[in-house]
Formats: sequence, C-alpha cells, structure tokens
Amino acid sequence: MNWDWSVILKYLPRLLEGTWLTLELVAISGIIGIAIALPLALMRVSSSPWIRAFPFAYIFFFRGTPLLVQIFLIYYGASQFEAVKQSMFWDILKQPYWCAIIAFSLNTAAYSAELIRGAIQAIPRGEIEAAEALGMSKPLQVRRIVLPRAFGIVLPAYGNELILMLKGSSLASTITLLDLTGMARTIIARTYTPLEIFLAAGVIYLLISGVFIGAFRLLEKRLNRYQHYRHQVPVELTQIDPRLQD
Repeated sequence: MNWDWSVILKYLPRLLEGTWLTLELVAISGIIGIAIALPLALMRVSSSPWIRAFPFAYIFFFRGTPLLVQIFLIYYGASQFEAVKQSMFWDILKQPYWCAIIAFSLNTAAYSAELIRGAIQAIPRGEIEAAEALGMSKPLQVRRIVLPRAFGIVLPAYGNELILMLKGSSLASTITLLDLTGMARTIIARTYTPLEIFLAAGVIYLLISGVFIGAFRLLEKRLNRYQHYRHQVPVELTQIDPRLQD
C-alpha cells in the first residue's frame, strides 16, 4: 500500500470548504431545533393529556425513524405532491440545502425536547414551591426558575446531542450536498485515495467535536457555578459550635 500525504495537503482547502458547510448546517439546524424543542418540552410536562398528545406523537416519530429516511421523505417526497410544487414553499423544498436543514432541525428538535423535558422534571420540587410562595405566576416561574435551571441540567446531554448531529450531518451528502463527507467522496472519486481522504475528514470531525466538548464544559461550568460555591459560616457561629467549621 502506497500512502500519499501530498493528496491530503493538496485537497485540504476543498475539505475545509466542506467543513464550513457542515458547520453551517449544524449551527442553523441547532438554532431552529432548540426553538422548536422548547415549546414541545413545555407541552410534554403539561398536566393535560390533550396537550401532551401532539409532542408525544412528534417525538415518537422522529426518534423512531432513521434520519436518512426523514431526509429522503422531505427531499424526494415533497416533489410527489403537485400541491406542494405549486405552493410558495416549493422554492425552498426543491433545494437540497434547505431540505437538509429542515430534516436536521425536526430531528434534533425531537431529541432536544426529550432532554429538556427530563431536565424540567429533574428540578427540585422545593424550588418550584419557593417560587409559588413568592407569588410568581406560571409564566414567570418558567422564565425565571424552570428554564434557567433546566438549561443548566441539560447542558451535558445537549452537548452530546450536538455532537451526534454533527456526525449525522454527513448524511447531507446523500442529497448532493458537498459537506465535509460529500466533498471527501468527490475527491476520492477523482484521486482513488479513500484511506488518506477519509482519514483527513475523520480528523477534522474529531477536532470539531473536541471544540464542542470544550465549549460546553466551559458553558456548563459558567451556568452551574453555584455548585462550586463553598458555604461560609460566620466566625461567631464557629465560636459557639466548633463543628460548624467543617
């Protein structure tokens, strides 16, 4: 086997072009996905079964079907309906770029909604009762207590979801998009060097994942900094009871 390092250096700029498209897909889909996930999560924790029904069905469908199938349903399925082709949405649905973003957004919204729902239910009941004792209305509780605490709890799991979405974005290449994986496949078709190019693409994915992990750890430390506070006991109390020094 002849290993050719020069082909990696030669086509690295093209791989970086694909990397930019990958980051673009992940960023836009992540923003849209979290915007959809928030109301879905709040509906999931509702006491009304009628309100919980829609998010349950939505999450069940998108978590229970492969992402590739969802991409194909949007990209190939939309064109099968004449009403869609005649509608104002056809200018968006006929483009693989927007079909990929729609599929990724809907998919990550389902997973993120379940993560946020679990985080909301993990908030200690005493904090909610304290908010009620202060006379906070339900919307005020959600804005000041529930969502800030839920975001702090959900961050580690959401960081994993974002990395999974990064890896799942490679499926965009199946609908002709030249993301990192799509660009790598195009280069391999020209150079017949699959090992070198896929290794380079894998290293780029690994570096991006490392940046995501580091960023989420810093953000988690920032949002959950109260967990690292040390309770300071007044000196007067320690003189009364030395055991309070510990």
